[in-house]
Amino acid sequence: MTTTHKTVAWSDCEPNRRRGAEIRVVLGPATVGSTSGFMGVATVRPGESIAEHYHPYSEEFLYVVAGRLTVDLDGEPVELGADEGVLIPINTRHRLRNSGTEVVRAVFHLGPLAPRPELGHVDTETAEEAARQR
Repeated sequence: MTTTHKTVAWSDCEPNRRRGAEIRVVLGPATVGSTSGFMGVATVRPGESIAEHYHPYSEEFLYVVAGRLTVDLDGEPVELGADEGVLIPINTRHRLRNSGTEVVRAVFHLGPLAPRPELGHVDTETAEEAARQR
């Protein structure tokens, strides 16, 4: 069996700020043709947040590389520091907030993929509403 691979740099990925802080999908269907899930990096500056949402088909693994992050899981705050992670189960509403003074860099992975991209992510608030939760 022959395996092929593709290397993708974070800087090659377009930043997405529609939900507040910066999200970059590094490894996913659009970048490497993955079929089981996708992985990316969230950069959350002090005072920023990623609006509450949930994934009806995917669980999410979230790992903080740098900084301190508050993850609201179904309305309950969970504090994560560097080198800590959390599993976000399917259908769990979650919001990411940085109320500290350092930039947060967190790696996330979702899987399995939803049957269609528009079914994979359900927003429950806007970025503006999330900003008011800080």
